[in-house]
Amino acid sequence: MKTETEFKQVLTLFPVVLFGLAYMVPMTVFTTYGIVSQLTLGMLPAAYIATLLTMLFTAYSYGRMVKAFPYTGSAYTYAQKSLNSHIGFFTGWILLLDYLFLPMINYLVIGIYLNAEFPSVPNWIWVILAILIVTFINIKGIKVVTNVNFFLIAFQIIVITFFLILSVKTILSGGGTGTLFSTLPFFNPEGSTSLVFAGAAILCLSFLGFDAVTTLSEETVDAKRNIPKAIFLVTIIGGILFIVVSYIGQMVYPDYMSFKDPDSAPLQIAVFIGGNLFKAMFLAGYVLGCFASATSSHASVSRLLFAMGRDTILPKKVFGYISPKYRTPVYSTVIVSLLALSSMVFSLETVASFISFGALAAFTIVHISVISHYFIKNRRRSLKDTIMYFVIPLIGVVLCIWLWTSLSQHAFMLGIGWFIIGAIYLAFLTKMFREKPPELSFDEKVS
Repeated sequence: MKTETEFKQVLTLFPVVLFGLAYMVPMTVFTTYGIVSQLTLGMLPAAYIATLLTMLFTAYSYGRMVKAFPYTGSAYTYAQKSLNSHIGFFTGWILLLDYLFLPMINYLVIGIYLNAEFPSVPNWIWVILAILIVTFINIKGIKVVTNVNFFLIAFQIIVITFFLILSVKTILSGGGTGTLFSTLPFFNPEGSTSLVFAGAAILCLSFLGFDAVTTLSEETVDAKRNIPKAIFLVTIIGGILFIVVSYIGQMVYPDYMSFKDPDSAPLQIAVFIGGNLFKAMFLAGYVLGCFASATSSHASVSRLLFAMGRDTILPKKVFGYISPKYRTPVYSTVIVSLLALSSMVFSLETVASFISFGALAAFTIVHISVISHYFIKNRRRSLKDTIMYFVIPLIGVVLCIWLWTSLSQHAFMLGIGWFIIGAIYLAFLTKMFREKPPELSFDEKVS
């Protein structure tokens, strides 16, 4: 029998992969293109390879955990069930850095780019308009979200295809390096491994999306089979795309230090390879990509808040409510929209720092959850199981911490501040940690 806290299982593998790719935004490769190109001395593709390697280990651990706990809540649920409820709370709290601020960064970029193109229209008008549209789509239901994502992703793929074609044409005509093959984007004698990993830490933002599909577990048909597949497909497809695009970009415009503004370097490349017409097309694709990511990330964070509300860690009447008409967490969706308005007062750097700190912290906890659930609690300790449930996730922990320590001091200060606020709230919730945070029993299937 359906209850007020139940979702409908309507999603198959293909729309879940689309959701992840839309959340990731195929054109996000251009967001930090100029910054990381200069930071790594042109070794942007190498940095993407380092990030992809880390994300594949992380995707593996997410796949293991979703098989054990195919429920809404992502890393929050995995830590709660495999470690303890207090760590689960802090994981959910840290995840909010990722999930709450990713919609914000998309609204912020939409406002910045459209204001740059139409300076007579204030930035805040574009931000509010984008938030209203995304809120409406998310309230209508997850099927509407996936349908909108399909068209937005299709247009991005078209823009990226034109970018690659025009770049290759320019190179073959003698532009750029004049050759399609070079090792410099992967190894620059003047660079170093530390620069590559510093760039890789920033590029973690590009891969946010593979973990977001876990928030759709209760709305996906055969989640234990389809969600792990979707996680790997989103990670691999996105990684290969980012590496190819960044490599061709380095070949067609190798003088990365000549960018007038590193933040908008791709627009400079777009004009170089295709003139103002392609620049306009590129700008449209980029803004729509941010719109697609905002739509998906908005849906994900509302479901994370729903999971915490359903557990009564947050007020259940508000966050644990699902609309009988639309079968969506309406109140959580609206609250996310109201919080997103703060994107008008945050800088792009601040929002990016929050996201990086939250994402890498959550990824580390998921790896530890695999070890705790399979290797320690369930004693899966044969040679094969030891490799699967101890060695592989342990490598993932090391890689995530390595990237984590490559973040700026500013990111750590912001993240620790958020952690302290969460500790104060948890102390209040549990009467100074003497009680366990409320926890939902999943003994009965939630459909």
